[in-house]
Amino acid sequence: MEDQFIKTATLIGDPTRAAIMWTLLDGRAFTATELAIVANTSPQNISMHLTKLLEGDLLSVEKQGRHKYYRFSNKEVAYAIEAMANLIPKPEIRLKKEKDTYPPIKYCRTCYDHLAGKIGVALTDSLLEQKIILNTNDTFQISSEGEKWFSDFGINIEEAQKQKRIFLKPCLDWSERRNHLAGSIGALLLNKMITEDWLRKTKNSRAIIITGKGEKELLKYFKIVV
Repeated sequence: MEDQFIKTATLIGDPTRAAIMWTLLDGRAFTATELAIVANTSPQNISMHLTKLLEGDLLSVEKQGRHKYYRFSNKEVAYAIEAMANLIPKPEIRLKKEKDTYPPIKYCRTCYDHLAGKIGVALTDSLLEQKIILNTNDTFQISSEGEKWFSDFGINIEEAQKQKRIFLKPCLDWSERRNHLAGSIGALLLNKMITEDWLRKTKNSRAIIITGKGEKELLKYFKIVV
């Protein structure tokens, strides 16, 4: 186990491979050329790094036509990368900082396939306060009232439980240093809000835009003032 941990930590610790893993938190699949641009390295070098990550079972690759697309091998890899970001030292507090000023990536963003940032944490807090979900020893579960709430909201819990992945879990937010909601339920909530045009993804960024409709609905369902 120790040897395997050292091997995995070494794989992620390389600067180029760390850049690859951070980029893949976007949730999309990328080609080797796209990842080479992001990591600011050559096609030959990126190929070597991708091969190591594939051999370490951290990435998977899919071929479509002439292109190969790389993504995380499973959702747990994404959770581990996001959790590692919590080791980044907090910036020094400025004496003259603007109140409640958040960069877009810290305010509202995707964490692989679920919502994160200030809004993601606020949404999770609201679900806990309304007792829609319960926190028992840092483990999330849906209450009996919550089952009805999710059903009324348009999310099929039974179908979510059948997915071959974690159903519901807290995920430590690297910018807020508190938990947001992850797992299949977290992914379904994000998809619902994007489908209903509460939220919109931005090009080449994990930052999320909250629409006018989203402001009203977030206030209605989660008491979140944007």
